Amino acid sequence: MATAPKAPAKKAAPEKTVAAKKVAPAKKASPAKDAAADTKAAVPAKKRTPNPAFMKALTLSPELSAVVGDKPLPRTEIVSKLWVYIKANNLQDQANKRMINADAKLLAVFGKPQVSMFEMAGLIGKHVK
Repeated sequence: MATAPKAPAKKAAPEKTVAAKKVAPAKKASPAKDAAADTKAAVPAKKRTPNPAFMKALTLSPELSAVVGDKPLPRTEIVSKLWVYIKANNLQDQANKRMINADAKLLAVFGKPQVSMFEMAGLIGKHVK
């Protein structure tokens, strides 16, 4: 019987090795850069100015004005006055302080008996112009 010539076996590929990376020593800052950093530190930082859009007085709906007052207020003051009302009337849930239990006045504003403090600001957006 004639046997067919065998194909030469494939050579196994050499295993790849991970070359060690050379880490360069940390460079020291030049004296000129140190002097520049010192001058930046010596100048006091400018005080941030608030965005004027946040300070714009908004007119309140009758439901919201029953809680925080009837004068136009900026959104930041509305949220602050809501928190004063919530704390004064002990409306924070005792088990989960992030939840606010609505009384009759807040139920008209929120539209549901219990809201998260994170969604409170979104819900008052419907009551301001």
